[in-house]
Amino acid sequence: MSQPITVVVPVYEGVTQLDFTGPHQFLSRTPDLHVRVASLGGEPVTADRLTFSNLDDLAAIESCDVLLVPGGGGCLAAIENDLFVKEIARLGATARYLTSVCTGSLILGAAGFLRGRRAACHWAWRELLPVFGAIVDEGRIVRDGNILSGGGVTAGIDFVLALIAELRGPRAAEMVQLGLEYAPEPPFNSGRPDTAPAEVLEAVNARTATSRAQRRVRLDAWAAAHCAGHHA
Repeated sequence: MSQPITVVVPVYEGVTQLDFTGPHQFLSRTPDLHVRVASLGGEPVTADRLTFSNLDDLAAIESCDVLLVPGGGGCLAAIENDLFVKEIARLGATARYLTSVCTGSLILGAAGFLRGRRAACHWAWRELLPVFGAIVDEGRIVRDGNILSGGGVTAGIDFVLALIAELRGPRAAEMVQLGLEYAPEPPFNSGRPDTAPAEVLEAVNARTATSRAQRRVRLDAWAAAHCAGHHA
């Protein structure tokens, strides 16, 4: 029997539910993996109008083999929460693998793990990675040493298959993929800025322009208040 592996998924208000429920579904089907979803104080968390409860207390978890940080619009508030970032830094310091989905990589960056390291992120948030000294990589799955990151939201499923293959071998990943019938055939090819029709990309950029400017201001303020060594 394989040695059990513990995966901790820290969640917070405003997390994107698919960022962690997608990977969680696949991990939960993988033998000898113990997945713990945790929040500060074990408090319920609201994600995309869904409430997740019965969570572990993040501070009560002594260690983990894999830290898997999901993203979401609430990631900035999570980064501004020093206690949350402190727990990420504590668990990540001894984890075998530091992993993220979507803007979860920004949280890994805030915890000090991405300086000089390549990382993926949602395409509309990638520009913020250098604030933490990270190297932007546009890949859907990016590996740099023991850091494995996935791009935006749905990339979390591709990412988690790569993670399962790393932890339990390709055959285990393929068996889980088959069991969950993961064989995507999207009806549109608008999933990336470079493949979406120009008018679609323009419309999305226009809709998010204000929020993108606001989050840059917030993150620059956070970096200025925390320590030198962050790069604008």
